[in-house]
Amino acid sequence: MSRNNNTSQADRADVKDFSGKTILITGGTGSFGHAFLDYLLEKDSGFREVRIFSRDELKQEQMRLDLDNSKVKFYIGDVRSRDSLDKAVKGVDYIFHAAALKQVPSCEFFPMQAVMTNIVGSYNLLEAAIDHRVSKIVSLSTDKAVYPVNAMGMTKALMEKVVQAAARNISETETVVTSVRYGNVMCSRGSVIPLFIKQIKSNRPITVTVPEMTRFLLPLRDAIELVVYAFNNASQGDIFIKKAPACTVIDLANALKKIFNSDSPIKIIGMRHGEKIYETLATCEELAKAEDLDNYYRVRMDDRDLNYNKYFTEGDKEEANLDDYTSHNTYRLSEREIEELLRSLPDVTRELV
Repeated sequence: MSRNNNTSQADRADVKDFSGKTILITGGTGSFGHAFLDYLLEKDSGFREVRIFSRDELKQEQMRLDLDNSKVKFYIGDVRSRDSLDKAVKGVDYIFHAAALKQVPSCEFFPMQAVMTNIVGSYNLLEAAIDHRVSKIVSLSTDKAVYPVNAMGMTKALMEKVVQAAARNISETETVVTSVRYGNVMCSRGSVIPLFIKQIKSNRPITVTVPEMTRFLLPLRDAIELVVYAFNNASQGDIFIKKAPACTVIDLANALKKIFNSDSPIKIIGMRHGEKIYETLATCEELAKAEDLDNYYRVRMDDRDLNYNKYFTEGDKEEANLDDYTSHNTYRLSEREIEELLRSLPDVTRELV
């Protein structure tokens, strides 16, 4: 696999479509919500209003005080509650759906909570969006939704299915619903990089699960680019996938040790509940029908109905030669490349001060 981690100018977000529009970000107080709001403000996209929807009143209050921007409105609610969604969705043009339970071990111990937020909550949002004639909704998924072995991935996989089921029943002239799928967002809340940095700065051992475990690496800025690219280019039911490099967990830990000039020992703790040695962003079956867009894949939804006798397909011999797109077979970053990437992240450079 080629590296494909540089977004071309042609792929970069054109925000002209946001002019005069009202935008809703669910899970708006999380890592993506913060970054996407910053993006909208920095681009001076001319939006009419951005609504931040979440159940965390403290983080909403902190954001409100920090921003002091009358065009940013805050809605306390939960995607599990259709009533609270209806109030937030009314009058909205575009929705970016980031609300989710994402911590793998927590979802393993409380799987029904993941079901209620990631599946039922997403269904509630789609129903509200369609009923209120929202123009477009982009839902955020994860590599853990592919061949899922944990509750978080399983519920995200079903979220993707819920999105596509809704897409089959509405036309392109109604609400356009699409999804994006990407790997680990670097420095996102609860992820491994902030944990390693905290352990290094506290002179504690760095807790590595399995040294050869690989993960895709995606700066938050690239996640934003993917979401806006999908927004600009989506047809009904599309899934957009961002190509990304990967690294081993041990190389990531060693790169951080070099950056912080640390002699913290590495402690191997073994795999946590629900973890995999490597992640998959796209299956070989998806790749067989995907459109390669240089830095992205577009996977069209299967828009057939249940009357399969109307369709006739023949197998493609070339499909047998396709591999899944995984963190084991994508471009593998060296320790030096990981270090360069980490030094480009504001969250890391702030910790160096």
